Amino acid sequence: MKKTKNSYKKSGVNIETADKLTKYIKRITQTAFKKKTNNNNIGNFASTFDLNSQKIKDPLIVSSTDGVGTKIEIANKFKKFDTIGIDLVAMCVNDLIVQGAKPLFFLDYIATGKLKLNQMKTIIKSIVRGCKISDCVLVGGETAEMPGTYSNNKFDLAGFSVGVVSKKKLLIKNKVKNNDVILAVPSSGLHSNGFSLVRKVLTKGSLNNFLRKELLIPTKIYVKEVLKLVKKDLIHSSVNITGGGLTENIPRSIPNGFTANVDLSKIRVLKIFKWLKSKNISDNEMLRTFNCGVGFCIITDKKKAKKIKKFFNKEFKPYQIGFISKSSKKINFINDLKW
Repeated sequence: MKKTKNSYKKSGVNIETADKLTKYIKRITQTAFKKKTNNNNIGNFASTFDLNSQKIKDPLIVSSTDGVGTKIEIANKFKKFDTIGIDLVAMCVNDLIVQGAKPLFFLDYIATGKLKLNQMKTIIKSIVRGCKISDCVLVGGETAEMPGTYSNNKFDLAGFSVGVVSKKKLLIKNKVKNNDVILAVPSSGLHSNGFSLVRKVLTKGSLNNFLRKELLIPTKIYVKEVLKLVKKDLIHSSVNITGGGLTENIPRSIPNGFTANVDLSKIRVLKIFKWLKSKNISDNEMLRTFNCGVGFCIITDKKKAKKIKKFFNKEFKPYQIGFISKSSKKINFINDLKW
């Protein structure tokens, strides 16, 4: 029999490696989520989830999709992949809770030039960790080996999450009232935004131990704390400080006719942002690119602020940075950031 010259494997796609990864994902998810679902989704063409298990009246399905952007390049640079999956989950589920929705399940999409089994296992393991922190289930995903589109050392991550909220608990910006306070919930660091600018100002000599640690700190997942506040009706509106920083995100949760007055001097700026500021970046650019130490915002009645603080540990305890007033301007920055 004549030997074939061409094959999928010779083109750069190794089905056997992909199959090994699928079996690994199946094992790790069955162990991690055996109490959460009776469905064996991994390896099927599509995934299922039993909505009846949530017992929510008038449920609304809420969805979100996102990636981790060029933070991947930092992970590649340091060859450290054990936190990037947490970032991926966080970028999706932190958007769900802005609506008051409980994350139910998560799917990932990984595209790479060459499938490296141990690297992918590490990433999947960190995605599972992110799902467990979020109290949701990894029900499936897709891993695509794409030689020619990505080089052998390159990959990309995207995530998709679905949550549920009762119509009565849905957080909408129209609940915001005059004189409401704006509470800042601290970030864990850069989260997963602004890394193209971070990489631009990085130099070979600047990669000290401080930066090696700070640049890959995973995004804080706020799910458990915020959902407790939603359950007790302590939030009028909330904001995930993601791409666009404080400047672009806070106005998204303010209704027309109101403004968010943010006292920048109140913000507890983290050390990593002070380092970035020293790289000839303007205050305006910092505010519309990075979270500057504020990972999430809660808008609520001033009388509820004290109760809200009790639901967070010391590191992420909310503090007031502003208030709501009537105006056509969506955001008004007061004073300057303290560097």
